[in-house]
This record gives sequence, C-alpha cells and structure tokens, in this order.
Amino acid sequence: MSFPVILGVLVLLTILGFFVGRSRAMGVVGGQANQLHSRPHYYGHFIGAWCAIPGVLLFLAWVALETSVIESMVIASLPPNLANLPQAEMNLLINDIVNLSRGDVTSRAVVETDVRAAADFYAQLKSSSKTLLLAITVVLALAGMLFARARIAPDLRARNRVERVVMIIMIICSTIAVLTTIGIVLSLVFESLRFFQKVAPTDFIFGLEWSPQTALRADQVGATGLFGAIPLLAGTMLISFIAMCVAAPVGLMAAIYMSEYAPAKVRGAVKPALEVLAGIPTVVYGFFAALTVAPFFRDTGIELGLVISSESALAAGMVMGIMIIPFVSSLSDDVISAVPQSLREGAYGLGATKSETIKQVILPAALPGIVGSLLLAVSRAIGETMIVVMAAGLAANLTANPFEAVTTVTVQIVTLLVGDQEFDSAKTLAAFALGLILFCVTLVLNIIALSIVNKYREQYD
Repeated sequence: MSFPVILGVLVLLTILGFFVGRSRAMGVVGGQANQLHSRPHYYGHFIGAWCAIPGVLLFLAWVALETSVIESMVIASLPPNLANLPQAEMNLLINDIVNLSRGDVTSRAVVETDVRAAADFYAQLKSSSKTLLLAITVVLALAGMLFARARIAPDLRARNRVERVVMIIMIICSTIAVLTTIGIVLSLVFESLRFFQKVAPTDFIFGLEWSPQTALRADQVGATGLFGAIPLLAGTMLISFIAMCVAAPVGLMAAIYMSEYAPAKVRGAVKPALEVLAGIPTVVYGFFAALTVAPFFRDTGIELGLVISSESALAAGMVMGIMIIPFVSSLSDDVISAVPQSLREGAYGLGATKSETIKQVILPAALPGIVGSLLLAVSRAIGETMIVVMAAGLAANLTANPFEAVTTVTVQIVTLLVGDQEFDSAKTLAAFALGLILFCVTLVLNIIALSIVNKYREQYD
C-alpha cells in the first residue's frame, strides 16, 4: 500500500460523491431541475467536497506526523543499550534501521539482531500505517458523503457553499505562497546576520578580494578567509551585460519581424522554433560554450594577436545571450501584437510608412511590456549557474576584460554549499549573504520595472 494508491482511492470516492450528489438533487425534485436553487452539478460538487476535504486534511496530517511517530515507537522498542545512545548516534541508528527495512545498504559492517528486529518492526509499522490510513480515509469519505447527501434539499444553496469552499482554498494557497516568500527572506536574513557576526559587513560589501577558504583547525594556514563580494558582483554584471548585448537586439528585432513583417505561416513556424531554445537544458548550453564557443574565441584571439582565456566571460555571456533570446522575443512579440490595430491604421492614414509607424507608434505603445521582458531576461541572466561554471570558471577576478575568466554570485553559492566545511562556518554562511545580495538586486530590478511600466503605461479604448 502506497500514498498514491490512497490518493487514488480518495479521488474515486470523490467522483462517486459527485454523481451521488447530482442524482440525489434531481431525485428530490422529481427531475425538475428548475425547482432547485442551484444547478444540479453544484450539488455534486457539494458532496464531492465533503468526501475530499476531510480525507485530504487527514492525509496531510498523517504524512507530516507518520515518520516521527513511527520512529518514536521504534526507539521505545529498542533494548536499553541502544535506546540510550547520544542523539547523533541515535540518528545514525535510525537511518540504518530505515535503510535496512527498505533493503538498502547500511553503515554497519555487521547488523546486530536487535537492529534487524527493529528494522522488521519499522517495516511492519509502515505497512500498518498505510493500511490504517486507507481505512480511515474511506470511512471519512463515506461519512462525509452520507452527511452531505442527507442535507440536499431544493432550497439548499449548493452553489454558494461550493464557491465559498473554492474561495477558502484559493485564500489558503495564496497565504502559503506569501508565507513561503516570507520564510525564504527570513532564512536569508537570519543566516546572513550570523555571517556578519563573523565577517564585518563593510569587508563583505566593499571588499575587493574573494577567497573564502577558511581552515578546519586553528593551527592550519589561512585560518581566516577573504570575503569581498565586489569581484563576484562585477563578474555577474559583466556576464549579464554581454548576454543582454546579444539577447536584447536579436530578441527585439525577431519580435518586430514576427509581429509586423512575417506572414502568418512564417510566424507560425519561426516563433515555435525560436522558443525551442528556452526548453534546452542549461547544462547543454554549458557544454556548447565549453566545447565549441570558448575554443573558437581562444583560437580566433590567437590569430588576431589577442590573449583570450579558455574560460572567459565572453564565451559564457554569448551563450547565455543565445539562451535568453526566447524570453525577449516571445514576450516582446506578444506585447507588440497586443497594440491596438487602430493605432497602426491611424498612423498609415497620416501618411507614415511601416517603419515610421513601428518606431514612432508601436514601440512607444509597447514600451512597458518590452522593458518588462528585458528585465525578466536580466533576472534570468543574473541567476544562471551552469553556463558560468562550465564556460567562465570559478576564478573571482575583479576585471572588466571580457577575455578573462570570472565567476558569478550564483556559482559561488553552489560552490560554498558543497564543500566539507561545517554549516556554521563563515565560508558556508557566506552563501546566505550572497543570496541576500542577489535577492536585493532582483528586488531592485522589479521595482525599476514597475516604475517604468507605471510611468509609460497608456490606456487605449
């Protein structure tokens, strides 16, 4: 018995409740639907909600509490020599018991009899838990079905009840989204404060050197690292600038062509083909940049007498620009196409040519949407990781030369969180401080976009 099976049974009972409710509603009025307060399917949704909601709430609570309850029962069944272990050893023991119950590899060369018995007990509790959950879910769904069926009457305001339930669900979903955002921000802020207790904020924000390799022991060389974020921000801005120099003109010109010049058949073929670029995994772009673009730039630089590193900001920025072209072209095309046709016809009536109409009428009218697409592309470029890792390297160089290797904020966040440093060290906590900076940069971009949209927005009849 698995959770998907239980959910499947709940879905089937909900569907059954829908048909029961609809038939019951028609039955109480002798098939005269006009005598009902609401349409018959609302009565079906009413009973379906009474079947589904109690079962879903039980399922969520069960999933949240099942593991901790079962582990507590397993620990209580252990002999005293195992039940009184320190917390760290107990966590390792529980992990071995869980792995052993699943048939996976454990950390023990020899599995004791007590541990094997605990694993069997754990597996038995898991199986019994799923069976019990299924039984209670079925009972709750059937009870809700019978309760709601007994309340169906011609004057029952089923539509109002169903719409109220839908509204409550939407409020819960929106609340979850808001609370998730608040939780992310608070986690960044609290962990960043811990980092700033170890490293001065001025050294982090205005420091010109980035070398976060702190020592694991006090007697090692390099016990304190350098946490200046300026090289990372400079590398991020450099690569994003190169990417936008590629994506902005190409994407915008492609959008103008598809919206204003291309025939319908050509537009129907070109736009989906261009948007395929957005579906290619970024690691593929990274391979393309590392194996094709970067060697091409290096060899071309040798022929021209230029020194271009095999890992350069130019290679990463060019490939990243190709990747985000669909973001600019697709959104800009939709915005340009949404400009009212009456504006075009008015410009033509005044004697303007097609190019003059595009430059002086259509583009100004579509400016807020175009700016939004460009800022979305900038945010996408700032948050990219794989292309930078594979094509630009990990060197935190403070330079404006696109021919040299640089790194970005996102790359360093990944690098800091995959090392062997303890979680409360300055090296690991620096990832949260970098994440906070990235969040602030994205927030500023969004504020700028909103201000531009509000300033240049025009209303059309």
